[in-house]
Amino acid sequence: MKLDLIPQIKHLDSDNFFLLAGPCAIESEDMALRIAEKVIKITDKLEIPYVFKGSFKKANRSRIDSFTGIGDEKALKILRKVSETFEVPTVTDIHEVSDAAMAAEYVDILQIPAFLVRQTDLVVAAAETGKVINLKKGQFMSPESMKHAVTKVTDCNNSQVMVTDRGTMFGYQDMIVDFRGIPTMREFAPTVLDVTHSLQQPNQSSGVTGGRPDMIETIARAGVVNHVDGLFIETHFDPANAKSDGANMLDVQYLEKLLTNLVSIRKTINTF
Repeated sequence: MKLDLIPQIKHLDSDNFFLLAGPCAIESEDMALRIAEKVIKITDKLEIPYVFKGSFKKANRSRIDSFTGIGDEKALKILRKVSETFEVPTVTDIHEVSDAAMAAEYVDILQIPAFLVRQTDLVVAAAETGKVINLKKGQFMSPESMKHAVTKVTDCNNSQVMVTDRGTMFGYQDMIVDFRGIPTMREFAPTVLDVTHSLQQPNQSSGVTGGRPDMIETIARAGVVNHVDGLFIETHFDPANAKSDGANMLDVQYLEKLLTNLVSIRKTINTF
């Protein structure tokens, strides 16, 4: 995969990791634009290649009364507005075969959620749009098995594919990151570390997923040290009141310091 084929991506000559970041879900136009503007100022300052992330809908919910979205077309139009306003590429996740062509009209990267990465029809539908595809490793899958998910994309004559590690189930209510998987998956495709979902604590009795955002920098530092190509971070101005995944999102006020530290680590690692 060649990052320079992602429309409007910048700072590719900085030798930094690239970043996929934004809110878990699109809650409103104002919220999306505010977060995008904040993150873009930081990534431009630090010369980090950046893709704005936002889910146009949330299909994987523990409870039927959980937030799922503001409407598919409405949210996708907001993603397009973010891209047009700030000249930045965008990524969103899809859940059904019919989502692929629809979302491809609005965003630059289609993301396959971890729970769905073995769904061949969904992966093929995404690949056939010709968009860049981000395959999230299933919590239940080995790093080695992601080779087959990548092959499903490339067999559709689409070489624009990356993989993302978002942690592995550890018991019923916790996640761990096995950093041995990073070099393995980098043999198949550029590899991203999702440092917020990796800290989820799922399957809580309340039906609301918990998390450990206090460990975000710990996980992110380890990823950068181990030569991960990109980082995935969900961030929000008010995580406590976010409509989805607030328990493991990073408060945007801490993002610049985090990324500054990580860029410094990356520069050091690049000298080895």
